Amino acid sequence: MCHILNLSGKAVRYWLDKENIAPRNLLVILDDLAIPLSKLRLRPSGSDGGHNGLKSIQESMATVNYPRLRFGIGASYPKGGQVEFVLGKWDEAEIPVVEKKVEKAAEVVETYVLRGLEPAMNEVNKMDFGT
Repeated sequence: MCHILNLSGKAVRYWLDKENIAPRNLLVILDDLAIPLSKLRLRPSGSDGGHNGLKSIQESMATVNYPRLRFGIGASYPKGGQVEFVLGKWDEAEIPVVEKKVEKAAEVVETYVLRGLEPAMNEVNKMDFGT
């Protein structure tokens, strides 16, 4: 079994400290196997859900209270193929969905920055991009 060390937390902690940014003003954007490809999910806080990047960030910051935008990628990989799936290329049929989600994710980030977390969550959490 392959174990990949994720040190995202070191980088996040460095920039938060360097720029004097409060965790509540951070927005972490991540891929998520537990969320279907058709979904984006924005939350103000929460557990790492088994995501190694979030686990590293939470350990470095000693809090789960920071917003995160989860970009669902689904879990359509064979047993033991998680790393290859996450690091692999999109199937041709998935590309239109991914392109729509990337565009919407950029809009959500803009809404978050300009209007706040609640309006951004309302904008995206119930959307289904279909697959």
